[in-house]
Amino acid sequence: MKTRRYITQEEWNAVMSVIPEYNDYVRDRCILIMMYIHGLRVSELANIQLSSLSLESSEIYIRRIKNGFSTTHPVQKEEKIWLLRWLDIRKTKLNGKDLPWLFISSRRSRISRQQVYSLVRYYGELAGLPIKLHPHVLRHSCGYALANQGLDTRLIQDYLGHRNIRHTVHYTAANCKRFSRVWSLGSEDIF
Repeated sequence: MKTRRYITQEEWNAVMSVIPEYNDYVRDRCILIMMYIHGLRVSELANIQLSSLSLESSEIYIRRIKNGFSTTHPVQKEEKIWLLRWLDIRKTKLNGKDLPWLFISSRRSRISRQQVYSLVRYYGELAGLPIKLHPHVLRHSCGYALANQGLDTRLIQDYLGHRNIRHTVHYTAANCKRFSRVWSLGSEDIF
């Protein structure tokens, strides 16, 4: 049997609940929320620039890598609250320094891929998850969460930036809820 490639909603809630309130608490929450909500790869997250974000219109431009389909996503209400908090903290941390990247390290430079990997892994361990959490697990979790909402495979494909639908179908194929109505009509004749 293959190892599960995503976390459940309950596991996601557990990860969010264990992030300790320390210096980079708000930044780390933003990072995890955005990776999960937008299905971001670690490089896509690290390369987000302030110019890609419009909080006035609640939109963010997602520049996909690996020849993916780049698009604009809506910024969700709770995500926006955390982003506003992070932008205030970021401004104070930079103390007038001008950097284009949304997420910065404690050294006041663009956050590295390795730092994001370490943060995600650390919070997964802290939450006691049954699987090893890494950034791509959050991307898969986004796909599975969207499929569990009953979204069309083509919509999920566009949302995650997949050029080929073969990369998307495993999210909907694993969604057992899609079979919920299979025996509902006429099941009294069977049992």
